[in-house]
Amino acid sequence: MAGPVVVARADGGPSPSTAAPSAPVKVDPTSPRLKLPEGATLAPAKVLDIVAVTDQSSTSASQPEQRHEESNTSITYALQADVLFGRDSAALSAAATSRIKAIAGDINAKHVSSPIRVFGFTDDLGSEEHGDILSKQRADAVYGILASSLGSAGGTTHSFQVRGYGEDYPIADNSTEAGRRQNRRVEITFTPSGA
Repeated sequence: MAGPVVVARADGGPSPSTAAPSAPVKVDPTSPRLKLPEGATLAPAKVLDIVAVTDQSSTSASQPEQRHEESNTSITYALQADVLFGRDSAALSAAATSRIKAIAGDINAKHVSSPIRVFGFTDDLGSEEHGDILSKQRADAVYGILASSLGSAGGTTHSFQVRGYGEDYPIADNSTEAGRRQNRRVEITFTPSGA
């Protein structure tokens, strides 16, 4: 079951489809109302990517099993480790294998030729060394199915970057079980052809 698609936009302005692009608003860096720390300066203005996020869940949107983020430059699938693996294990379940094969189908459909990144993450329970090893083992397991699925589809050969980051780069608060569950994940990120 797919959750709602969340699209970020500024409050009170026209919808993105009707707004005409314009230059960033001029900011006076000497204004006393900016409240910058002494000696600080403003970074140059830039346009940020718009990212659409979709959560897929069989329980609730607050506990997604899979998160799909798509911008104009990259696509990321974040698969919850609790769905892919047993507790403290790197052995993939049958359901996980079918999800990874579906992502391989998306990669083929988008004609990806850039490196595909497969990164594993854990929560902060247990030792840091154990988290580093387990996150790499899980990333390797996902990579194995993904590479096999892409290879059996024929066509282009793909390059991969596979890493385990352990408890680094949490996306939620590790002080609650709900947060730790979100942090235990494997992310597959790639750039679609033409992006």
